[in-house]
Amino acid sequence: MIRNVVGSVLALAGATAAVWSPFRAWYDGRHGSDYPIEDLFTGITDTGAEVIGSILLPFAFAALVTVLGVVLRSRVLVAVAGLVVLGFTVLWMVRVGQAEGSLVVSGDGRGLGDGVANAFGGGILLLLGALVMSGRARRHRLEPAGPPPTHPTLDGPPPGETPAEHPYDAETRSMPYAAPGPVRGLPPGTPRART
Repeated sequence: MIRNVVGSVLALAGATAAVWSPFRAWYDGRHGSDYPIEDLFTGITDTGAEVIGSILLPFAFAALVTVLGVVLRSRVLVAVAGLVVLGFTVLWMVRVGQAEGSLVVSGDGRGLGDGVANAFGGGILLLLGALVMSGRARRHRLEPAGPPPTHPTLDGPPPGETPAEHPYDAETRSMPYAAPGPVRGLPPGTPRART
């Protein structure tokens, strides 16, 4: 229970950081929300983008998957969300590196900005959350506590015991109609009544 709570907190914090990252500077002061999503597949350009059509889109999708994973207590969904965030961040870095010739980190606002750090941190938090979560409790099948009950007349006597005489055997042998000889209580030679 505690592991699920801690993992969920880490996952939600990671998703929040990932969704917030496009609104921060990614490279040379340019925000992540200014990079069109198609630039990640065709190459970085100077063309701006609408917020919904920017790199925010895969991060918003990852956040949605994260919330679903937390509700369902699914480690797989949370891990998938973390991989989506890290995958798109790495893809963006590859494309920017191709466009710029190299990636630099500078303290004067040039080069990689804190938006990239937020995205990376969010993806790592998502993966940590998936690792910490214990997932859904598994239901164990109940096994019988002891051997199944036996029926003495169908299964025979337990091992090591002599078979007991069936109560009906003794009773039928003592019944008058079961006796092969003369009926008890009548003088010998008295004919039996036919049934």
